[in-house]
Amino acid sequence: MQVCKKSVTKTRILPGCSVKYVKATDRLTLTTYIDQNQHMKKLTILAIFIFCALQSFASGNPDAILGVWSNRSNKGHIQIYKQNNRYYGKLIWLKEPNDEKGHPKTDYKNPDKTLRNRYVMGLVILRHFRYDDNEWKGGRIYNPNDGKEYKCYMKLKNSGTLTVRGYIGISLFGMTETFTRVR
Repeated sequence: MQVCKKSVTKTRILPGCSVKYVKATDRLTLTTYIDQNQHMKKLTILAIFIFCALQSFASGNPDAILGVWSNRSNKGHIQIYKQNNRYYGKLIWLKEPNDEKGHPKTDYKNPDKTLRNRYVMGLVILRHFRYDDNEWKGGRIYNPNDGKEYKCYMKLKNSGTLTVRGYIGISLFGMTETFTRVR
């Protein structure tokens, strides 16, 4: 919808538009157009402000990672907590907490035979992370499914999404999993 036509008159109503005269019905249309345009500008500014506030909360707050997270398969929930200025995560819920015999699952694939009888529920699988430059790094992640421990770093995408990268040697050789905040 074109509200005004270009003309040689010097009265400017919109950028690039000039009018010789404005009828009452045209004035209403023009006013409505201007009101809608101003309303959209305000909404856009508000949306940008909210987005920036959420990003700064997630990226500038070392404790933004604290809480309960679900792994990608939703087979387990990991509670991330802070202890002595480092971050840890333990399994606090499993979709299938018992083995086929009905007993609580144990860490039977652990290479250390003395640790094979410990329960998977309550197992600390994220250890020794420190916050640095919008990442939690320098930590280790333990995978009870294969009994192996990997170097790891974590990064918040937003307040509800955490990317966790476990790797061997350099981060190029690894796997990234996305955790979703439960609470």
